[in-house]
This record gives sequence, C-alpha cells and structure tokens, in this order.
Amino acid sequence: MKKTIFYLSILATFFACQTNTQTEETSTAVGHEGWLEGTTEEKFEEVAHQLGGFSRTMVEVSYRYSELYWAGMDENWGYADHQVEHIIEAMEDGLKRRPERAESAESFMKESIPAIEELIKKENKEEFLKGFRALTSGCNACHAKEGESYIMIAEPEIRTSPVRF
Repeated sequence: MKKTIFYLSILATFFACQTNTQTEETSTAVGHEGWLEGTTEEKFEEVAHQLGGFSRTMVEVSYRYSELYWAGMDENWGYADHQVEHIIEAMEDGLKRRPERAESAESFMKESIPAIEELIKKENKEEFLKGFRALTSGCNACHAKEGESYIMIAEPEIRTSPVRF
C-alpha cells in the first residue's frame, strides 16, 4: 500500500509539472509572400477579419441576384439554378458569421428561396419574373427587419456580366 501511494504521488507530481510547463508558440508567416503572420490565434483573427461580417455576404448575394435575374430573362434555367445555389451558400456562410441575423433572414431562406427554386424548375419566363419580384420583396422585407429599410433592392436595369445564353 505504501508503494502504491508513493508511485501515485510521483505520478501526480510529474503530471503537475507537465501541465504547468508553458510552451511558447513560434510564429510562422504563411500565405502568398507570408502575408499572414503572428500566432495561430492572431492568424485566425486576421482571416476572420478578411471574411468580414454580413456586408460581404450582401455583396455576393447582390451579384448572384443580378445574375439570377438575367438568367431568367435569357431563359437560361441551368444558370438561374446555379445562382440560387450560390445565394443560399453565401447566405448560410454569412449567417454562420452573424447568427444574430438568422431570425430576420428566416422567411427569405425558408420561403422566398424555395419559391424561386420551384419557378426555375417550371422554365416559364413570365412566372419566373413574377416570382423574382416576390424574391425582391423578400430581400427588402429582410432589410426592414434588420432596421435597414433604406437599402431597397430593385430589378436590375443594367447587365454588367458577360455571361449570356
């Protein structure tokens, strides 16, 4: 019994010393020409900063929204479906970074998006246009829920992408 207590006390002392030992993290620059520097935590913070909050999500969604409109006008249903997939992906990523916006985006994600997906499957330009207008209302409703009703979305008037059907 005394031997067991002795060995346990040595083992406890060993582990106590191990957990009290602090190792200093070395900093290694990574990325093209070492642009990302610092400790692992500092690198994660910088990458999170680069990803941004929800405003970068909205830039992506805005581009995809315009492309969706022109895809529907061209009756390029495969491209329209592609744009909706990317709108969903951008929104999901943005909501991971800013989960406090999920409640405002809920009806857009669960109603507006599925509705436009169904209309794309029908491959009917007139129905698509009506549905696109409802999608636009969904965008504006979400902005209003966020207290940003001054951000009014409208149908694109100028085509900026070179993608054509």
